[in-house]
Amino acid sequence: MITAFKNATIFNGEKELKDCSMLVKDNTVLDFVSNNSIPSDASIIDFSEKFIAPGLIDLQIYGAGGYLFSNKPSAEALHSMTEAIIKTGTTGFMITLATNSVEVFSHAIQVVKKNPHPAILGLHFEGPWLNPEKKGAHIEKYIKKPSIKEVQDLINEAGDILKMVTLAPEIAGDEIIRLLRTHNIIVSAGHSNANFEEAVNGYHSGVQMATHLFNAMSPMHHRNTGLPGATFLSDHAMASIIADGVHVDFETLKISKKLMQDRLFLITDAVEEVLEGAYVHVKQTDRYTLPDGTLSGSQLTLLQAVNNCIQYVGITKIEALRMASSYPARLLGDTNRGNLSPGSRADFIVLDNKLTLHDVYLLGNHQKKVS
Repeated sequence: MITAFKNATIFNGEKELKDCSMLVKDNTVLDFVSNNSIPSDASIIDFSEKFIAPGLIDLQIYGAGGYLFSNKPSAEALHSMTEAIIKTGTTGFMITLATNSVEVFSHAIQVVKKNPHPAILGLHFEGPWLNPEKKGAHIEKYIKKPSIKEVQDLINEAGDILKMVTLAPEIAGDEIIRLLRTHNIIVSAGHSNANFEEAVNGYHSGVQMATHLFNAMSPMHHRNTGLPGATFLSDHAMASIIADGVHVDFETLKISKKLMQDRLFLITDAVEEVLEGAYVHVKQTDRYTLPDGTLSGSQLTLLQAVNNCIQYVGITKIEALRMASSYPARLLGDTNRGNLSPGSRADFIVLDNKLTLHDVYLLGNHQKKVS
């Protein structure tokens, strides 16, 4: 069965298409045709005055739907989070686990393995191989320097479920970085106090990006620019950034975007309020904190981050959407996500002219209508 999505302006990941229809069949984009060339047997959905864009991709999210997966990994938490995240317009995401015990990491791996979902990209382990000097909201007693055996055992258990690891390159070392890359795991520098030379060495050893740029990392000083400076000067390194105006102010985001261009992408780093367990997050007006006031997570959705980039930073609508779709997809090496082209996954969102979310489609299937 072919479905034709008609009369919307369509952003395909590269440019806007007007006066055409997008044909979807068997979970994928089939083609784009003029409105008078729609197959006679197609089902037609009219999205007049609407804007269609690729589904958003969040490579770092901890919680949603009332659950924080890090605290107590379970199928119930996974299902509730997934449903809540999709309803915000994010059709691909990495469930992120904070520094914790080996047992919690192992249990999380098993839960995700047993409960696959087309929106779940895999697991992102933020820790435990971090620099305690930049621990942020992470639990210090679990932070450690890794051994080859420990990392190999984790890789063996996780298989292809583990997609990304955030580590401090000056703590983990070159051998660990290369081992993770050998298994096609994205390696990101974060919660790191690396000086410029250590950060550059990390990028040369296989680190591909920096996690939540400027947060929990060595500062950019005029005598040693640290991890931010090494990231800016790299030819290939990407970076994620939290565009809530709290984790970084919008002037810093504007500078970062000017320097990094298509190497900068958006994440939420969103958590949920949890008042008991290993990680306690207290909801404030515009952020989450630990009980002692330490910043511990955002209240963002990825679409809110896109809108913030447009409203407060002056980034164009098309470029802001790329920062939340095609750029993270490029880091993943996934040509079927983050764009709408013949053969790609039919994951897309429907917006109005104010970028308010109206509908979400995952693999061509309409999800619960956004309220």
